[in-house]
Amino acid sequence: MATGSKKVIYAALVGNFLIAVTKFGASVATGSSAMLSEAIHSLVDTGNQVLLLLGLKRAERPADPEHPFGYGKEVYFWSFVVAILIFGLGAGISIYEGISHMSHPEPISKVSWNYVVLLLAFVFEGAAWFFAFKEFVKIKGKRTYLQAVRDSKDPVTFVVLFEDSAAMLGIIVAFVGIWLSQATGLLWIDGAASVVIGLILAFTAWMLAVETKDLLIGEAAAPATVAGMRQLAAELPGVENVNEVLTLHMGPEYILVNVSLDFRDDCSAGHVENAVAALTRVIKEKWPRVKKVFIEAEGKRMTPPGSVPPDHHL
Repeated sequence: MATGSKKVIYAALVGNFLIAVTKFGASVATGSSAMLSEAIHSLVDTGNQVLLLLGLKRAERPADPEHPFGYGKEVYFWSFVVAILIFGLGAGISIYEGISHMSHPEPISKVSWNYVVLLLAFVFEGAAWFFAFKEFVKIKGKRTYLQAVRDSKDPVTFVVLFEDSAAMLGIIVAFVGIWLSQATGLLWIDGAASVVIGLILAFTAWMLAVETKDLLIGEAAAPATVAGMRQLAAELPGVENVNEVLTLHMGPEYILVNVSLDFRDDCSAGHVENAVAALTRVIKEKWPRVKKVFIEAEGKRMTPPGSVPPDHHL
């Protein structure tokens, strides 16, 4: 697992814990619903970082008879759990608290405390966000940000980046909600801000769930990687047709490859064996994340009319 991913998590963990403690203190002292929602948000984020670290640790376990391809997908599972927690705890409690305070609004005391805490929280969250953003830019390359998220097979960095983005937006909403509540005398606005924060968290959780679900189910390697493997296989002496190249990410740093080749009928068993060994070696050398390669020698597959040819992506 990339060291940068762990650094991002540790930075977010320390920042979110300190911010959560400060926000809870301010919410108790001032009675602000929006501040309480922000405190819950930071506490949930803190727990999420612990779960991501747990996922990284468990994913590092070596393969065993029960899990012959290792535990790399643990990262995907715990990232999905994080999305559920953001929705269930962060969004659910924030919306509940907001509706409750809108129904029974109460005046906010010591308002200046809220402003100071939110300002400090924005600075700390901004620092954590910038750290996560720098790591994300390293893996983004020339792709768009959205495409980089969709192509990424390591959810840790973009999970933290999404969390921190939602946190910064939530702080702005809390600040505006508290200020409007005081400026207009409409105490229910503070509760409304809490509901908006909850909706922001719900949307963030939905985006994370969609991305991590695909990884958990199983995604292929990048199209360019698959195309490169197909070309190498086609260039092998004696290969008449590359039937299919199937790939599967068993974890961020683990790709499983299955190649089906049609060799000429006059190729000897020794020739096929040497070709298979050579292709396996070259694939692993060129794409270090490939850990297992299975190559089948079988007849050319005919594509029935109207069917989808091998490796065709809809």
